[in-house]
Amino acid sequence: MTISTEFVAGVIAGGILGWIVDHVFGTKPWGLIVLLMLGFVAGIYNVMRVSGFAGARPGRRDRQEP
Repeated sequence: MTISTEFVAGVIAGGILGWIVDHVFGTKPWGLIVLLMLGFVAGIYNVMRVSGFAGARPGRRDRQEP
């Protein structure tokens, strides 16, 4: 449930921000298209982050200097 919420929230936020940008600057439909795509990418990134797929590599963080 959390993973799907993260994805949908990114897409909805991008769509709303794109609609606002189009309404304020009169750039219809480019603001909506660009920010909707960015919201989609942000949603995918959030899903990867929450699921642990995009975590940090354990070898780099655990390395101690001699």
